[in-house]
Amino acid sequence: MNILRSESMPIRSSQDLVLVRQAVRSWSAELKFSLVEQTKMVTAASELARNTLDYGGGGNVTLQVVQDGIRRGLRLSFEDQGPGIPDVELALRDGYTSGGGMGLGLGGSKRLVNDFEIFSKVGEGTRVTVTRWK
Repeated sequence: MNILRSESMPIRSSQDLVLVRQAVRSWSAELKFSLVEQTKMVTAASELARNTLDYGGGGNVTLQVVQDGIRRGLRLSFEDQGPGIPDVELALRDGYTSGGGMGLGLGGSKRLVNDFEIFSKVGEGTRVTVTRWK
């Protein structure tokens, strides 16, 4: 897989969440994603960025335009050095929430993208990588 473009952004405040959403919308439009595809990617990014801030204590997101053969896509990788997720399988379950929210976070984000990977280690942090292909 080739990386055609890459940019990292900090996630340290609510203002950064707005900037992440704007960047994801812009990059999705540049890739000629449909409005529905753009909305799905922005929604997933918004949820994952919020989790990075609220549960991970802040971190970074890396946006990448990737190419695999003839297909191109947008890959987002959210990383934090927070407390980690003790039970990833449970956290992905619909309805699960650790913070009093609606429980749509990780599982909902997973359904909005084509590829979803999560790696979390208690005491070290979490990395969630999502990709949507054009």
